[in-house]
Amino acid sequence: MEMKKKINLELKNRAPEEVTELVLDNCLCVNGEIEGLNDTFKELEFLSMANVELSSLARLPSLNKLRKLELSDNIISGGLEVLAEKCPNLTYLNLSGNKIKDLSTVEALMEMKMRKTRRRMKLVLLKDMKRRRKRRMKMRMKQVQKWEREKRRWASHT
Repeated sequence: MEMKKKINLELKNRAPEEVTELVLDNCLCVNGEIEGLNDTFKELEFLSMANVELSSLARLPSLNKLRKLELSDNIISGGLEVLAEKCPNLTYLNLSGNKIKDLSTVEALMEMKMRKTRRRMKLVLLKDMKRRRKRRMKMRMKQVQKWEREKRRWASHT
């Protein structure tokens, strides 16, 4: 089901101005962009777009009251600075399972987090970080094993 249709289904005969929570999980977005979500969702506090094949947040409308944003299991790799501008009151963000390769991509969000002295933003990158940590540990173990073999080889020659 396309994102526009899912939004219409979720509205359930309510005006967009009345909606505080919107769950659009597992629907399809065209060309990896948000469709059907606009500035009329002024009261939105929770938005979930998990597993919707989202690659860009460029078309995200201004959602000043948004506090929780679920974007897990998409194909987002950058462009996160839009969140600081469009969602100034964000306190929870889940980006796990996306294509974020390094932490420099998340720097704009860290600045946003620093500006909020009273509130703390919870940023979830856990799945990706655990995967990278495991990969690094395996690589280190292989390197240590290689060094041990080299050490034994040199020790046997002396």
